[in-house]
Amino acid sequence: MNKVYCYSRCTTCKKALKWLDDNKIEYKLIDIKEDHPDEKTLRKYYKMSGLPLKRFFNTSGIQYRELELSKKLPAMSEDEQFALLATDGMLVKRPLLVGKDFVLTGFKEDEWKAKLK
Repeated sequence: MNKVYCYSRCTTCKKALKWLDDNKIEYKLIDIKEDHPDEKTLRKYYKMSGLPLKRFFNTSGIQYRELELSKKLPAMSEDEQFALLATDGMLVKRPLLVGKDFVLTGFKEDEWKAKLK
């Protein structure tokens, strides 16, 4: 079954969940703030996604801005970035959709449709 890491107050997450419900796609909802993926899991999702690691960061989030990560990430090693992501689910791009053999960050309807229909 698909897993969807979301934050309940995120409007993009709400849109994604509505889309899943409207399309009758089953999923397990995981609160990314309370039950965020650990470093090992993030590494697995990163490999499955084929995306650049930067796509896993919530670049519009408060923590991202407060920590000035736009300036710091380029100088950080991949290991440091994974360790940082694992500290707080609010740093992780959401929704995070995890399927059997794929991972998508954020909600782009066309991408979700291609993987789920």
